[in-house]
Amino acid sequence: MVDLGFGANPTTTLELLARIKQVNSKASVLGIEIDRDRVIKAKPFENKDLLFQLGGFEVPIPEELNRKEVTLIRAMNVLRQYDEDQVAPAWKLLQERLEPDGLIVEGTCDEIGRLASWVTLSKYSPVSLTLSYRLIGLQTPSTVAERLPKALIHHNVEGEKIHKFLTDLDLAWSNNAGLSVFSPIQRFTAVCYQLLGMGWPIKAEPKRWKLGELTVDWNAVSASS
Repeated sequence: MVDLGFGANPTTTLELLARIKQVNSKASVLGIEIDRDRVIKAKPFENKDLLFQLGGFEVPIPEELNRKEVTLIRAMNVLRQYDEDQVAPAWKLLQERLEPDGLIVEGTCDEIGRLASWVTLSKYSPVSLTLSYRLIGLQTPSTVAERLPKALIHHNVEGEKIHKFLTDLDLAWSNNAGLSVFSPIQRFTAVCYQLLGMGWPIKAEPKRWKLGELTVDWNAVSASS
């Protein structure tokens, strides 16, 4: 697993390793940063299952790992710093480092992780868009627009698919306002069922909906140009 652009300290990389180990005790994590000082600062945390490496979208893999491809790449709040025309080349570089059944999670979140979105990519193409909310205190789901991945954030305008999706999402949220007296979870779950009924290709994952997370097929929301 790769944590690309782990930031000023390796907290996210350490958390990724701890959580992945609960699922696969044989897993290892590689933290990558383009800032040399950040890599140096992270080096003391290394162990047999955790390494840190200087690099970028080319995903340089240390020789001691004895492999050329990886299973998962997470790149959160990385591409938001780049221009939109740099997204596709960056995706391509990342995809070249994936195993045939590997995945990339590339997206953006707010400073405290209560609002997030990400694109999931296979080795060959984008697969889906996921929106994630802290439901308590959520006013309108379209507030995620400010945290859309770079590939979509400038396309939330009339005539674009992502704009239509967020508009219908807000409409469903409004239509199910009465359920908020029970809980925001029930309201959001009803929203997802309504979107399915409207024909949106959302994954039928009620367990994820209860966590404030919904996933829609990429082709349904991707940019027109």
